[in-house]
Amino acid sequence: MPIGTRARKYRNSLSEQLTLRIRRLRCKCGKIHHELPDILVPYKRYEAACIEKVVSEPKGSATIALDESTICRWKAWFRERIAHWIGGLVSIAIRFKLPVEVRSLPSQSVHQRIGHLVGHADGWLKRIVRPVVNANLWGYTRSACTATSVSCRL
Repeated sequence: MPIGTRARKYRNSLSEQLTLRIRRLRCKCGKIHHELPDILVPYKRYEAACIEKVVSEPKGSATIALDESTICRWKAWFRERIAHWIGGLVSIAIRFKLPVEVRSLPSQSVHQRIGHLVGHADGWLKRIVRPVVNANLWGYTRSACTATSVSCRL
């Protein structure tokens, strides 16, 4: 049930700060959730297209206005979580009895494995984030997670 909105700031590829109005929803369990549009990634301040571009490009070739430490941090964040997201996508496919071919060949790059699940076209990060978040399989960051945090569904 919608209970209002809140401002959510993010940055685009030019590092311009933009603001969206995000709906706040009260769950049946009493918790409040925020409806996140697919242009954003949970707990990240840049749009998904920027993050996707940075983690896809070889080191030193990023065309986004970012400092090198942010680029390194995003790439490390991506490497740490991609196996979990791939597992989540496979789990979702199995749950809904969708055909899924699990390919875990060591010779395949991370982007090749992702491509088998969500495609290689632009927007692949959005196609990972939405189902994983909606299935309540998104890992929380240490700063965003609390000991009393319990998962629930809208």
